[in-house]
Amino acid sequence: MQPHDGMYIDGAWRPAACTGMIEVVNPADETVLGAVPSGGAQDVDAAVRAARAALPGWAAAPPAARAARIAALRDVLAARRDEIARTVTAELGSPLAFSHAVHAGVPLAVAAGYAELAAEYAFEETTGNSRVLHEPVGVVGAITPWNYPLHQIVAKVAPALAAGCTVVLKPAEDTPLIAQLFAEAVHEAGLPAGVFNLVTGLGPVAGQALAEHEEVDLVSFTGSTAVGRRVGALAGGAVKRVALELGGKSANVILPGADLVRAVKVGVANVMSNSGQTCSAWTRMLVDAERYEEAVALAAEAAAKYRPGDPLDDSVRMGPVVSAAQRERVTGYIAQGVREGARLVAGGAGAPEGCERGWYVQPTVFADVTPEMILAQEEIFGPVLTILKYQDTEDALRIANGTVYGLAGAVWSRDEEEAVAFARRLDTGQVDINGGRFNPRAPFGGYKRSGVGRELGAHGLAEYLQTKSLQF
Repeated sequence: MQPHDGMYIDGAWRPAACTGMIEVVNPADETVLGAVPSGGAQDVDAAVRAARAALPGWAAAPPAARAARIAALRDVLAARRDEIARTVTAELGSPLAFSHAVHAGVPLAVAAGYAELAAEYAFEETTGNSRVLHEPVGVVGAITPWNYPLHQIVAKVAPALAAGCTVVLKPAEDTPLIAQLFAEAVHEAGLPAGVFNLVTGLGPVAGQALAEHEEVDLVSFTGSTAVGRRVGALAGGAVKRVALELGGKSANVILPGADLVRAVKVGVANVMSNSGQTCSAWTRMLVDAERYEEAVALAAEAAAKYRPGDPLDDSVRMGPVVSAAQRERVTGYIAQGVREGARLVAGGAGAPEGCERGWYVQPTVFADVTPEMILAQEEIFGPVLTILKYQDTEDALRIANGTVYGLAGAVWSRDEEEAVAFARRLDTGQVDINGGRFNPRAPFGGYKRSGVGRELGAHGLAEYLQTKSLQF
């Protein structure tokens, strides 16, 4: 798609108040795809005012009417699925097949789920002599990341709309084109003017202006824990609601007796997909001492199948990382791991063979990683797997819970009840049992420094509601 040179505010594309522009670069070949406006406080203010003006009408609309608009939006996105996949591949660098299946497919499932939930959700309930009303919280400021750019937009905007809220979106500056495509879809779906508004811009400028705007009632942010702290402080200082989906360092615990071949294969795929740029990726694989070396060999073999290359090539399973800065970050961690004494069994910090142009990173696997190493504690956000050894299940639990994060994880066992019992003791918001499938209606969010609040399903809708009780 061709970039717009304005902001989508109050139902129309309007010239930006700013003069600066943000170049959008293809990470696979470093070519410039276009440029979008670098919005500032004036643009944010205009968008928030439009959202505030539209709020009473949208909040008063019957849930069935809101559901119908979300369903129409889902249909428009479905009709543009191929374009969505191509746009995400161009901006993010993910392989086209993955973009089609995940970057386009998952948002469609989430939007469809909220179209259904909006129609069936109990916005009123009775308890004793009281009627409890669940009302929209108001104007939502949504700040989304680049790693799953459309999914993160839909996961915030769809439940906000279902709740009766209006929205101002500030997408990541690395992937703004898919946000502009989403705004086009909103317009085509016939949402009333001002219900959804888009401001592109830099996080420290437009993002901060949105987070601290006095007319924004709730800030929903997905990104790094460091930036999330800043957003939370701004929102807390203004006494407004905040939802934060932040970093992760998830453990993939393979219990003794589990199907090691399958657990390792799926675990490697989980880390390498999307070039490792997944907050919930199982970046720490925990294996018992008896089968540790077998797991290391299996992981190295599996990682070798993720040959980086042109994301438009159907045979390629891994594209570049999103930017030069991200490549620098990831390769810096790989070099740090070598300095710490971890054993490099696949990949490394150098550019992959044949990928001299573009921001590519080798799929990398480290063995002999100990829990206190930086490799095992900090979020790398790249295709880097660490494999840790445990002596018994209590040791595995201690290692798995031994980080500041608690976003996701996995447990493998030949006995499902054993896996569930172990998962109950993990300090994390989501656990996959023996390779459990993604459920767009299940809540997603973290414990500890991985965030505050939940996304997806009824729990995600509840984030955008506030309660009022009427006593009779």
